This record gives sequence, structure tokens and C-alpha cells, in this order.
Amino acid sequence: MTASVPLDLSPAPGAAPARSRWRAQARLEWFLLMSNGEQLLLTLVIPVAVLIGVVRLDLATVELAAPGALALAVLSSAFTATAIATGFERRSGVLKYLGTTPLARSGLLVGKALATLAVIALQAVVVTVTALALGWDPRPAAPIVLVAALVLGTAALGSWGFALAGLLRAEATLAVANAIFLVLLLAGGVVVPVTRAPAVLSGLLSVLPSSALADALRAAWGVGSGGAGADLVVLLCWALGGVALAARTFRWE
Repeated sequence: MTASVPLDLSPAPGAAPARSRWRAQARLEWFLLMSNGEQLLLTLVIPVAVLIGVVRLDLATVELAAPGALALAVLSSAFTATAIATGFERRSGVLKYLGTTPLARSGLLVGKALATLAVIALQAVVVTVTALALGWDPRPAAPIVLVAALVLGTAALGSWGFALAGLLRAEATLAVANAIFLVLLLAGGVVVPVTRAPAVLSGLLSVLPSSALADALRAAWGVGSGGAGADLVVLLCWALGGVALAARTFRWE
């Protein structure tokens, strides 16, 4: 009898390691974000334009406006851009095909989150350079709070953007996401602190994720009216609620 020879099936079939899948998806998401002119307008141009306008019109000092502009940048990238992109990816069938790959839902979320954080890092550089040109003299009082606020703010706003894309059709997601962006820009305590709003509204506005993020960033730079503990708790609650809702509403098609 002829001795059996084991087959060499190397390289072994199977999915790539999770980290490799996440990195590949993050690179793809970054490329898509950076190649979209409308997204660049939303994520880079608008926060800078708002910062310059607020300072030049004396609506707020650059010390107050700069952290607010950074919060606006997080809002535009983590919430609005995520919601719109995910909604249209589902409509075009991109998510349906991704659902047949080993990427899985967690890989898509991680990839989008990493790409969003990279975009926010770029926005932070652009906003900081602009604020410095306007006379800002930054003196961070709590760098750990600054990082925690950015991470929690990204998680909170990003999860709700993902949930919105799961609840509505692409066209409705586009309209609602832009409407929420405008409302939070004008009345969400992003650029001008909610303490300047009437007392009846300031308490309600202070629990919005945009306001909590902006106030936490101001506290991190030492220009807030108090500590950032309560604001970080608000962001954490919004993040937990958004993740729970996104897990229930997300679908590949």
C-alpha cells in the first residue's frame, strides 16, 4: 500500500486576525472621508468658519470659542458624517456585502470609530492653529480630562449617529442629521456656553451631549465655570444609551 501523504494547505484558510480587519476597515473609512468634498466642508471648513465668525463678531472670547469649535468638529464628524455615510452605504448595498465578510458588526463599528478619531485629530490641529492665529493662549489645566472628553464625546455622538442611520432611510437620515447639527450648533451650547441662555433653558440644554462636550473641553482648558465631572457623566450616559440603541437598530440592509 502507498503511504498517505498529508496535504499542505498553507497558508491556512480563514479570516484574518481581528486587528488586521479593523485596521483595513479604518483605512478604508479614512479614505472615504477624505475623498468626499461635502464631508470635508462639514468637518473642516464649518468649525473653522464658526470659530472665526464668533471671535470677530465678539460673540465670545477666543478662550471660550476655541474649545467650542473643537466640540463642533467632533459633532460634525462623529454624529453627522457617521449618520449620513452609514445611511447611504446601506442604501447602495455596501453594508449588505460587508455583512457577508468576516468583518462583522463590531469590526465595522471599530473601523468607523478609528477613522473618526483620526479625522478629529486632524480637526483639532486645524482648529488649534486657527485659534492661535486669533490670539489664543492655550494653557491646558487637565490633559486627562481633555482626552476623556474627546473619547466619550466621540462615542456618544458617534453611537447616536449610527443609531439614527439604523432607524431611518438614507434620505431621511440626511435631512434629520443636518437638522440636528444646525440645532445643536445654534442652541446646543457648542460655541457659546449654555450659561448665557435664559435660566429656564440652561438646565435643559446642559444635558445635551454637545453642551456637555463643550463644557468639559472648556474645563480641561481651565476656562469653564466649574469641574468637568458632571459633563463626563452626561457624555457617558449618552454613549451607553447610543450604543444600546445602535445595537438594536443596526442592520446590514
